[in-house]
Amino acid sequence: MLNRVEQIRKSEKVYHDYVYDHHVLFEEGSWLHKPVSMIKGTLTSFLDIPNVRVLDLGCGVGRNSIPIASEIQKNHGKVVCVDLLDSALTKLERYSRTYGIEHAIQPVKSDIAAYSFPENHFQWIVAISALEHVSSVQALTGVLEKMKRATKKGGVHSLIVNSNVEERCVETNQRIEASIEVNLPTKNMENLLNKTYRNWNVLTQTVKPLSFNILQEQKEVRLTTNAITLVVKNEMPQGDGWHE
Repeated sequence: MLNRVEQIRKSEKVYHDYVYDHHVLFEEGSWLHKPVSMIKGTLTSFLDIPNVRVLDLGCGVGRNSIPIASEIQKNHGKVVCVDLLDSALTKLERYSRTYGIEHAIQPVKSDIAAYSFPENHFQWIVAISALEHVSSVQALTGVLEKMKRATKKGGVHSLIVNSNVEERCVETNQRIEASIEVNLPTKNMENLLNKTYRNWNVLTQTVKPLSFNILQEQKEVRLTTNAITLVVKNEMPQGDGWHE
């Protein structure tokens, strides 16, 4: 019998495989349509840095990593793309060839918690709706610490972390167990992130309620979440931009 984490990951695999098979990257009609908005703003900071190294955790088919690689490859930059799903990495490689940037993309198949983070290596780490899919709060804390050690001085982390996730069957409005491994109340997740980055400079920190429908096991499910957006820089905080 599958344990809770295995069951969630099986469900997530079915959902993502379906999305990747039925929607083309950057076409309207799904969340693959375009990169998240904060990526573009942060990307401009790295365009003139030679050999910039970016890590995209939970990269999927390249929604964020392909636009990043397209820009930084001009100065010999590279994006390391980590994902657990074969379907994601296969399509990532295909899309990177389509856009002529395969030399700037390095796919790595790995669970995020099992990835071997090289120390003091990356200028930018991106994790969009990915960190909450590690196996436990303890694993999440460990990953965040490894991410920090892997980041150069002046480097940036751009994160979106879901919290207080709820799923309901659209047909019956019955609440079902959310397909997310670490599902903390919003305040608890904020406190964990605040503690982790207490010595970093906060550039952006917001919480946005989101609601959308997904397909799970041939059933339409309404998912609601408080999405925490956090952009932090590896330098001491300035002024009172950070508070616990």
